[in-house]
This record gives sequence, structure tokens and C-alpha cells, in this order.
Amino acid sequence: MSDKSQDPKEMSILQHLGELRRRMLVSLAAILVATCVALIFSGEILKLFLVPAGGMHLKAFSLLDGFMIRFKISLYAGVAATFPVWIYQAYSFVRPGLYVRERKVVFPMLFGSLVLFILGMVFAYSMLSSMVRVMIQIFPSSVDLLPSADSYISFVTFFLLACGLVFQLPTVLIALVQLHIISTRLLRKQRRIAYFLLFAFAEIITPVSDPIVAPLTVMVPLVVLYEISIFLGRRIEARRERAQALSQEAGPS
Repeated sequence: MSDKSQDPKEMSILQHLGELRRRMLVSLAAILVATCVALIFSGEILKLFLVPAGGMHLKAFSLLDGFMIRFKISLYAGVAATFPVWIYQAYSFVRPGLYVRERKVVFPMLFGSLVLFILGMVFAYSMLSSMVRVMIQIFPSSVDLLPSADSYISFVTFFLLACGLVFQLPTVLIALVQLHIISTRLLRKQRRIAYFLLFAFAEIITPVSDPIVAPLTVMVPLVVLYEISIFLGRRIEARRERAQALSQEAGPS
């Protein structure tokens, strides 16, 4: 007998779309509420974002920049703060199609996903100061730097969220192994391609003149996470193989 959950009746495509729409609305509502709350504390969040600037005085070039800066900070803070909400809504949408044994590993993975998201943003924040310093130093002496507050905030928020999301690599890979979509053998076989893609990603999100050291600094923890994914995925496969062997031994009796 299958341990997969069964609904009283099969959901139609329209019902699936309606469920997806409901989950998305819940996620958007959570982001909206969190954004409104963050707007109240946008001044304090801005001070935190300015720490890596090392005392650099940012400039605004439009009357609307004051509002846009606060709104942008609040929106990104709202998205980050509600990460557990929209990741849970995504799980709730696919939950009816999961087996019971698959559901048992979901909550640890959700918790791990949250921890990795936070670690990714902490890692990104710790790198911001050196990145800003390098970007300032590469300016020619004949060029006056007029740092835009809006562009600086956009850069900081993008870098924080990008690192937070890419740190989800183990969660995604382990989930794919758990669902029999990929195997650790494939992950080991495609190491070179994976490392190249991780380095390319690191190049994109580190806008500094040094094309090697800074991207490698970002790439190293991603490679570690990739290898951890292979290690944990192999343990999942080993348990699966033992369970299959036991079922085959008990089958003829």
C-alpha cells in the first residue's frame, strides 16, 4: 500500500492553480506586512547598511530618493524577514504529492534552509566592507566619486539576498536527491562544471576589479556547501539502499 497522501478527490488543474494563487497571496501579504513594519525602522536598518561604507557620505540626486531609499530598504527587509513564510507556503503547495517518509525530512530541511539563508547574509555582510574599500581605491585620482545613496543601497541589498539565496544550494541538492531526481554519483561526476558555475556566479556578484581573489572568497564556502550536499546525499542514498535490501530479503517469506 502506498504511503503517499490521498485527497478525497483528485484536484483539477484549475484547483491546483487556485491553490497556487492562494499560497502566493499569503506570501505577498506577509511580505507587505513585514515591509510596513520595516518601514518604521528603516532609519536604523539604513545605519546598519552604512557601516560597511566606512564613513563614506552618500548623496541623493532626486527629491524622491529619500522615500525610495526607505522603501527599498523596507521591501528587501520584508522579503528577507518573511523567508520562512514563503518557503513554508511553497512546501504546503507540494505537500499533498509527497510520501509520508518524504514529509518527515521536510521540516529539518526547512529549518536548515532558514539557517543557511541567515548564514549567507551574514557572510555577505562581512565581505561588504572590504568590497566597498576596494571599489573606492580603484577610482583614478582625476575622477571625483559622488556615491549615490540609491545605487549603494541597491548594491548592498542585492548582494545580501543573492548570497542568502545561493546558500540554499545544499537544501536544493539534498531535496533533489531525496526525490530521486539526481544522484550523488552525478554530482560527483559533474564537479568541474559545478565549480565553474559557482565561480561564474561569484564573479557576477562581486563587482570589484580583482577578478580572482574576491570571487574565490565567495566561491570557497559555496564549494564547501556543495561537498556537504554530496556527503549528506550519499547518506540518504545509503539508507535507501539498506531499506531496499531489507525489503527484498523479507519479500519471499
